[in-house]
Amino acid sequence: MKQQQQEDRALLPTTSPASADAGAGASSLSSGQLRTAGLVAAWYASNIGVLLLNKYLLSVYGFRYPVFLTACHMSACALLSSLLAAATNTTKPSSPPRRPLSRGQAARVAVLGAVFCGSVVGGNVSLRYLPVSFNQAVGATTPFFTALIAYAIAARREAGATYAALVPVVVGVVIATGGEPSFHLFGFVMCVGATAGRALKTVLQGILLSSEEEKLNSMDLLRYMAPVAVVLLVPATLIMEPEALSAAAALAREDPSFVWMLLCNSSLAYLVNLTNFLVTKHTSPLTIQVLGNAKGAVAVVVSILIFRNPVTVMGMLGYGVTIVGVILYGEAKKRSN
Repeated sequence: MKQQQQEDRALLPTTSPASADAGAGASSLSSGQLRTAGLVAAWYASNIGVLLLNKYLLSVYGFRYPVFLTACHMSACALLSSLLAAATNTTKPSSPPRRPLSRGQAARVAVLGAVFCGSVVGGNVSLRYLPVSFNQAVGATTPFFTALIAYAIAARREAGATYAALVPVVVGVVIATGGEPSFHLFGFVMCVGATAGRALKTVLQGILLSSEEEKLNSMDLLRYMAPVAVVLLVPATLIMEPEALSAAAALAREDPSFVWMLLCNSSLAYLVNLTNFLVTKHTSPLTIQVLGNAKGAVAVVVSILIFRNPVTVMGMLGYGVTIVGVILYGEAKKRSN
């Protein structure tokens, strides 16, 4: 009987080391995919959330102080990025300590902080006058301004195919502008300025922090730039929007939910940068480009559903042409590199 039981056990299927390794690999792959999907979802939610909440506060709710709102954003970024850096140093004491900025590096970061601050203010001001859909269409022209500024400042030339791909980017915005029923000239100028400011920051960052010793990841750069922005925005708010603080205090007394909206909005502004950093870390540049284009389209659809702003076929066609141009530009850049 015992011999029969031993023979039966011998016939039972066994798990080979190879199949065990494959199972572990599949489990690891699945957890990695879930983590990346979660990060992308958080990136989309924070990015679209802060965009829509900015629009709501500045246009619908009636809090018409974009410089003050940007100061709140930058204050949250300065505070939360410092707390994250301190927590990282506490939880990972074995990691090498962060070196303080040199005097020259600090000056370069201050320049980047000023440009960053100006671009964010311009974007928030434009949201007071323009619908989110048109704001995103103009914002999609960032590659055009990046190529233009890189050539003007650093004499950096691109391949002919790369420049050719920028044509539909510009043509699309021209079409969208002609078909935008809520067009506002001042808002449009501020939106173009904000887009050019983002491109200028990208180019300057590549020039000013180009050496290996001076390179900073995006979160460390934010930790240094945000306080610079706060220093610039506080006096700018007092000069340009002297009644903003009293208006905010009055709204907080009348409607306590305003305080929560402001805190949520400011926290989302930081989460946009944090999730963008993490998604970039766990994906490829091509994936980031595709996700960024899709994110803009999702923001447009969601904003139209929420704010019910009028749209035209011409406006949507222009936005579509711009996105196609951005995709072609990315492909041309990839081939040239």
